[in-house]
Amino acid sequence: MALFGNAHTVDPAQAQQEYARLLGHGEQVHAAFLLIRDTILFTDRRLIMVDKQGITGKKVEYHSVPYRSITHFAVETAGTFDLDAELKIWISGSPTPIQKTFTKGVDIYEVQAILTQFVAR
Repeated sequence: MALFGNAHTVDPAQAQQEYARLLGHGEQVHAAFLLIRDTILFTDRRLIMVDKQGITGKKVEYHSVPYRSITHFAVETAGTFDLDAELKIWISGSPTPIQKTFTKGVDIYEVQAILTQFVAR
């Protein structure tokens, strides 16, 4: 499920407010990233991927991944000719990773550091 486009960070407080209906009692958004229409939220409990579908984006799929389900992850940095960086996340019980593509608007090392903070608990 690779996403392409201009990615950038979102203020966690803004994401907290916008996605409040998805969050459990006391759950806090620590970081958020926007990839065209889709969003990735790092909360203190789980990773939430908001996947807007179709031309209008009215149909939305919400993926909730508890950090304990992540078996490993990898980042691939942008190269000279390939300007996109990629995050791959393997979930227990699934041989195929979830893939997210970030353009130069997001520091992939920051994304990795945030994920490491929660997965390594």
